[in-house]
Amino acid sequence: MSSQSPQSSTYAATANYTEKLWPNFWGWVIVLGLSCAGILIFIPISPTAGFVAFVVLLALQTLVLVTTTPTIAVTPETLQVGRAQIERQFVGEVSVYFGDDATDQRGIKLNGLAYLCIRGWIKPVVKIEITDPNDRTPYWLASSRNPEHLAAALRAGR
Repeated sequence: MSSQSPQSSTYAATANYTEKLWPNFWGWVIVLGLSCAGILIFIPISPTAGFVAFVVLLALQTLVLVTTTPTIAVTPETLQVGRAQIERQFVGEVSVYFGDDATDQRGIKLNGLAYLCIRGWIKPVVKIEITDPNDRTPYWLASSRNPEHLAAALRAGR
């Protein structure tokens, strides 16, 4: 469990936090492997076709991964998790989960109405209670590589 906390006083004062949920190393290895498969498929036609297939597959898969990588952003006014955004005034309790507790939150303890922005390659999750009376969503569950920093940014300025 990480015990890092935000170091600067301006961090808590402005409550700014940004994180991209990039794929891990093995995700990129899979992209490279699938791109290499293009060579094997098209090399019987010609070595040039195999190389072109590799480059095209690598470019397309990289483009898809980069454009679909969600962002978590906390500003003094709003919270954005992936495509969802809410005003900070409607953010309630924030909980951080690691290990088996995080797995339980993503599985057996998950509420069907919760908003999810989870990635399988990022184990820790942050549970963010939503207090908006007009929103049926009880909480947001988001993967985070720095869950304690995210929680600190959400708790700042309350």
